[in-house]
Amino acid sequence: MAATYEDRYWTSDDGLTLHYRNYPGPEGSTKLPVLCMHGLTRNARDFASLAEDLAATRRVIVTEMRGRGMSDYAKDSDTYSPVTYVADVEKLLAEQGIDRFIAIGTSMGGLMTMLMAPARPGRIAAVVMNDIGPELNPAGIGRISGYVGQGRSYPTWVHAARGLAEAHGAAFPDFDLDQWLEMAKRTMVVTQNGRISFDYDMAIAEPFARPGNAAPPNLWPAFDALKGVPMLLVRGALSDLLSEETVKQMGTRNPAMRAITVPRVGHAPTLDEPEVRSAIHALLDGVE
Repeated sequence: MAATYEDRYWTSDDGLTLHYRNYPGPEGSTKLPVLCMHGLTRNARDFASLAEDLAATRRVIVTEMRGRGMSDYAKDSDTYSPVTYVADVEKLLAEQGIDRFIAIGTSMGGLMTMLMAPARPGRIAAVVMNDIGPELNPAGIGRISGYVGQGRSYPTWVHAARGLAEAHGAAFPDFDLDQWLEMAKRTMVVTQNGRISFDYDMAIAEPFARPGNAAPPNLWPAFDALKGVPMLLVRGALSDLLSEETVKQMGTRNPAMRAITVPRVGHAPTLDEPEVRSAIHALLDGVE
């Protein structure tokens, strides 16, 4: 089947060439575009299935943050921060003339969504937040710190899949080998030496490891800027990053939020789960 997206690029303020997938959607569609933003160690492939699905009715842009996938690695590892990622995305949106959109953010992408909200209220028409909120559980931060930037590599895709299963099996206890293989191909690439390794700059671990740098402090005011915005909060029932108490507080502060919990999944759901996909369609259908 022919690709339903185009590989496109934009340039950051500090001169990096950054990649995004552009799913143009139907010609003449007037529906609001969707902006998808991935997690810390992930890339544009994370949204392949969802983006193709949503592109049946509207344009979908899947950004690939600096240091991931086909985007340039940063010259200064200190720029691997949510604030810089937001500045990069804002430049792309300005270049594309997009002044209103629907945001879908997984983990770090959800942090970026919150950071984008206060500057221009009303610009974000609806939000999907995937296993992330204004408060993060230290246990989850500690677990992520334990594997990010480790630079492991594998001789075959099966070895890579088994390595992922060993590292993340607690978050996806029901995954079989085929599902781990799919995740490996989402997150890894074959390198020049023929081995399979993670598709990101290991230097992203450096700023993440510093106290308070995993997420900007006190994100509740940023989240409050989304009050009244239709929102779907997806949480893995086994998540060690987003607590049930934080979910309750988010729902209280934004009555327009609906929460859905994916059973027997940790951080973070793939957004390919049937119940999640149905909920995303319901959210988008209600916006226009």
